Amino acid sequence: MSTTKALSLFVFLLFVSLVHASDQCPINSIYQFGDSIADTGNLIRNGPVGARSHAANYPYGQTYFHRATGRLSNGQLMIDYLARRLHLPLLNPYLNGNTTSSSFKNGVNFAVSGSTALNSSFFAARGLHVPATNTPLSTQLAWFKSHLRSTCHGSSSDCLKQSLFMVGEIGGNDYNYGFFQGKPMEEIRSYIPHVVGAITAAAREVIRAGAVNVVVPGNFPVGCFPIYFTSFPVKDPKAYDDKGCLKHLNEFAMDHNNQLQEAIASLRKEFPGVAIVYGDYYNAFQYILRSERFDKSVTLKSCCGIGGAYNYDGKRPCGGAGVPVCQNPNKFISWDGVHLAQKAYRFMSNFLNYQILSQIKCIRP
Repeated sequence: MSTTKALSLFVFLLFVSLVHASDQCPINSIYQFGDSIADTGNLIRNGPVGARSHAANYPYGQTYFHRATGRLSNGQLMIDYLARRLHLPLLNPYLNGNTTSSSFKNGVNFAVSGSTALNSSFFAARGLHVPATNTPLSTQLAWFKSHLRSTCHGSSSDCLKQSLFMVGEIGGNDYNYGFFQGKPMEEIRSYIPHVVGAITAAAREVIRAGAVNVVVPGNFPVGCFPIYFTSFPVKDPKAYDDKGCLKHLNEFAMDHNNQLQEAIASLRKEFPGVAIVYGDYYNAFQYILRSERFDKSVTLKSCCGIGGAYNYDGKRPCGGAGVPVCQNPNKFISWDGVHLAQKAYRFMSNFLNYQILSQIKCIRP
């Protein structure tokens, strides 16, 4: 049996074994913070700029919802698969309306596409522009506190003891704004402790509010994404790994992830009664990259896009006029060169949901 098949079987068996265990340890709500990896519709409701974004346009959502919902994919995201696994409704975006309504009884999604872990002032001080729609972790936390005040009429600890908190993935945009506005690698690397500090502070804040199950995801191997191949081409073949990914960018992502895991280890010592789980998005992506379930000829290309070796052009993005969509998105890992296709998110979720749900604390009603 090949290594890939053996790994797939292992993940499947673990996932099956989890079904009965997790059903006996109920989670009744999810609170999601983050960026476009988890946004289920906040950006397109975040003022006129957000409403004009490509996330508001077809072909986003074409495979599953058959309309644009604000999800930056052709269908469902990892947070959707996690909600389904926990037998909960799909999370509604915070900006969808009245957060005291029944549509928020099973949690709220605060993630906004393009958002950063750090406040916009951090970037302004370094001469970097961030969009007006940027909704950093501090703002998302303020939304959460407002929601909690309007819905939890007793102790917040009682309200949240059967909730799962997803603090991220976030931080990727903090680095993207540096990379795509020409900052040198050395300077962007200096952002990592600040970004990790902001994520850690957010996790600490929700724990103090009463959270007992907190997931803090790491970053993706960004050196495997069409947007980076196209924007930062390298001619030297030695710059690429055996899967065709840019080594130096993946090493940067690993640096972030290593510092984040060290911070999580410190948080666990600070809060020994809380389950604080590292969400290994890096290796979940590597798992699907090595999977035999995707067409190897288009592994590093985008489905919705145009131009170049990777079917991506930042000046003609998915959702724009005349930009084509591939016939079968299920063959592709990348949807638009920046975000993943539904099938890729589904298989990443298979990898991650076991990891996450096997470590949560079981708090009975």
